[in-house]
Order: sequence, then structure tokens, then C-alpha cells
Amino acid sequence: MNQPRVAVVILNWNNLNYLKQFLPGVLQSDYSNFEVIVGDNASTDSSVEFLKTEYPAVKVIINDKNYGFTGGYNRVLEQVDADYFVLLNSDIEVKPNWISPVIEMMEADQTIAAAAPKIKSYAEKNCFEHAGAAGGFIDKFGYPFCRGRIFYEVEEDHGQYNEPGEIFWASGAALFIRKNCWVEAGGFDEQFFAHMEEIDLCWRLKNMGYKVMYCPQSEVYHVGGGSLNKENPFKTYLNFRNNLLLLKKNMPAGRAAVVITLRFWMDLLALLRFLGEGKRKDAWAVSRAHQAFIASLFRADKFKTAKRTKAANLKGMYKGSLVADFFIHKKTRFTDLDPDLFF
Repeated sequence: MNQPRVAVVILNWNNLNYLKQFLPGVLQSDYSNFEVIVGDNASTDSSVEFLKTEYPAVKVIINDKNYGFTGGYNRVLEQVDADYFVLLNSDIEVKPNWISPVIEMMEADQTIAAAAPKIKSYAEKNCFEHAGAAGGFIDKFGYPFCRGRIFYEVEEDHGQYNEPGEIFWASGAALFIRKNCWVEAGGFDEQFFAHMEEIDLCWRLKNMGYKVMYCPQSEVYHVGGGSLNKENPFKTYLNFRNNLLLLKKNMPAGRAAVVITLRFWMDLLALLRFLGEGKRKDAWAVSRAHQAFIASLFRADKFKTAKRTKAANLKGMYKGSLVADFFIHKKTRFTDLDPDLFF
């Protein structure tokens, strides 16, 4: 039986060193029916020349400018034909058998739209990595977290999350998605530019009734911070603004209004914390994020939304408050959370 066609698509922007380091391993994946495509966001570091010289068999799709993570992938994937897309960061090391387990899982259940491998740290291979870990979840106030990572606390991997299962979101660092589901959902919402765009996409898919899964039999190692490190105020701005966009778009309107109002006050506490730590640029980033979100409410731009169906899938949403659990009750591990509070 022929294996489904898989396109591993790496979006690159001035990451020549990562391509040199990690592309060879991706090309050695042992899945028989796959191709590797590099989408380039108008790099200026000779990435394209390197690919054409050293890897002429790798298809390169060049964007005319840097459209960010969201716009870059949207434009590249319009030109890719496959049964499955795998969106892969350029700073990820893969094992040879990283594709097959996920595709086998998805092929066994046609209601699975997207899936994530286990994502561990490239620098500390016994630890989970911040951006994805063992699958993504979200609390009732819209705070995303992972099995293996809550806020800034990252766990070591002792096999405690080796059971496959449903999650709320799959990390964009290594995101498996059916092409037809990508098209049906409309791809990424380009208002996000970068950060949380994959949570938005997964939430839209779940509102349409699809599943998002975690497959621990596939394991990858992520460097992280390749485009924006965690101390960058622009990243702070994107995270706070995009989190509000996420709630506005995907929650029922009445619930969203209540939660967003509460989030403004909770974000104010984060702003004051930044000021107390001497991080004035980050504090200003939170304020700018709120201003940008309010401005977005009065623009004519259309959000990419998905109609909520009666079969909307909330599996992976946490009915508790992650902020209260973490900062007040000192619950720093996923296993500390009350399992009865998960949908």
C-alpha cells in the first residue's frame, strides 16, 4: 500500500547556519513518500544560494519579502501539493523515524486534523522544550501551557508523558496537518504574524469538530529562540496581543467579552511585574499590545474564524486558572493539576 504523500516544509529567514546543521538530518528521514521544501522569506544571508548549490534536489519557494511565520507559510503552502504538510522549524533536529508514527496515527482516524511529536530541548536532551513539549493545552482564561512545561518551569522527560492522546494545540515548531484541513480552516491568520498562530489554527479546527493529537513515538529536538529570543520585547508584544486575538476569535462572544475583560486586569499585573523587574520595554510592550488589540476591534479586517458546531471539541481545555495554580498554589508540573478539571 502506498504511503500518503508528506511535504516537510521549512520556513527560512536568514537561518543559514541552522539549514547547514539540521537539513541533512531531515533529508535522511526514513519515510518513503516525502519531499522537503524550503520556503524562504526573502533572506539576505545567502540561504537560497546555499540550497541551490548544496541541495539542488530540495525545492525552494521564495517569497518576495518577509511575511512573518503566518504569511510566509500561507504563501508557500499554496504552492505545495501533498496529503500532509509538516511545518518544521529550521532549528529542529529530527530522528530518522519521526514521520511514520504520526502519519500512522492520523491515517487511523480521519477526524484527526493535526498532530504534534514530543518536542525536547536540543541543548538539554533529557528535558522538554518550552515550545510544545508533550502537547499543548489552554486554561479557561486563555493561558497556553504544555505537558512538561507550565509558564517558565520545564520538566525533565522520564517517560511520564509517553501515552498518545488528544491535546488542545500542536506546536508550530513541528506541526503535522492534513492538507485538506489546512485548506478548510484557511491556513494561518496573518494578523498574528508570529506566536500563538498555531494555537489559533488548532482552536479553529477543534471548533469545527476535529481532533488534535500528541504522538510521543515521534521525537524531535528544538533549539528555540531562533527568530525572537524570549527576552525580546517584540515577542512580549506579540504574545500579549495575540493571546487576546485568540480569545476574541475562538470563544463564544459572551464568554470572550468576560474573559478578555478579566485578562486586561491580569495583564496589568504582568505589566507591573515587568516594571518591578526593571523591564520597562516589556511593560510598554504589554501596553502596546492592549492598544493594538482595541484598535483591531474597529478595523474592517476580517478574522479567519471557524463556525462553532454542536460537535465543537474542547478536549484539552483546563477549567481551572493556571495563574492561580502556578503562582499561588505552587503547582509547577502538569501532573500537579487536577485531572477532573480538564475537558
